[in-house]
Amino acid sequence: MDVKVWMYLAYLAISIGLTVWVARALSRNGLVFLEDVFADKRLADAVNSLLVVGFYLLNLGFVTVAMKEAGPVGDTSQALEQLSLKVGWVLLVLGALHFFNVFALGRYRRGRLRQQAAAHPPLAPVGYLPPQVGGPRPVNPAGPVPGQAPPAPPR
Repeated sequence: MDVKVWMYLAYLAISIGLTVWVARALSRNGLVFLEDVFADKRLADAVNSLLVVGFYLLNLGFVTVAMKEAGPVGDTSQALEQLSLKVGWVLLVLGALHFFNVFALGRYRRGRLRQQAAAHPPLAPVGYLPPQVGGPRPVNPAGPVPGQAPPAPPR
C-alpha cells in the first residue's frame, strides 16, 4: 500500500475515534444540562439520544466527504501534514456543532425561564422590619402599608 492509503486509514481511525469519544462525553455530561433545559427527564433523554444521532450523522458525513485528497502525497511528511489538516477540520466541525447545540439550547432555556417568571410574579411583601434605633430608616418605595402607621419623619 502506498502512503496515501495509510494516510486515509489513519484519518478514518482518528476521526471516527474522536467522534465516538466526543459523542459519548457530550451525551453523558450534557444530560444534566438537558434536564435543566427541558425540566422533564424523559424529554431530556429523548433529545439527548436525538442529538447524539444527529451528531454522528453530521460529523461522520463530514469525515467521509473531506477524506479525499486531490493532490499526490509523495512521502510520509506530506501525508502527516495532510492528515493533521484533515483531523484539524474534524475537530473544528466537532467544536462548531457543540457550540451551536449549547447556544440553541441555552436560548431555549432562557425563554422557558422567562415564561415561568411571567407566570409566577413575585409576591407582595407581608410586612416590614422595624426601623433600627439610631440608624438609617428603610425607604418604602411602594408607599405605606395598610394597617400600619406611617414612619415618623427623621429628626
